[in-house]
Amino acid sequence: MEWMAWTSLTATFFVCIGVLLACMTVWELRSPSIARRGFLPIATSRGDRLFIGLLGSAFLHLLVIGATDWSIWVASLLSLVWLLLLMRWG
Repeated sequence: MEWMAWTSLTATFFVCIGVLLACMTVWELRSPSIARRGFLPIATSRGDRLFIGLLGSAFLHLLVIGATDWSIWVASLLSLVWLLLLMRWG
């Protein structure tokens, strides 16, 4: 593991993603989702919206890092809002 600079923030990020995936798995097993249409142009299930949200959050972070001088916390807050909006109305 010496090839990567593991910080507490990096570890927390990956732990949160793991917990999120575990919670979504339990939720899906207890209450299977039905594909629906929201503001996205395709019918999606909860898992689809989570994947799209995480992918969009990654691109949002890259955009903030590459194109602005904002703090990474701004990108994280925007990503959280994006994920919540997508999960609810996507």
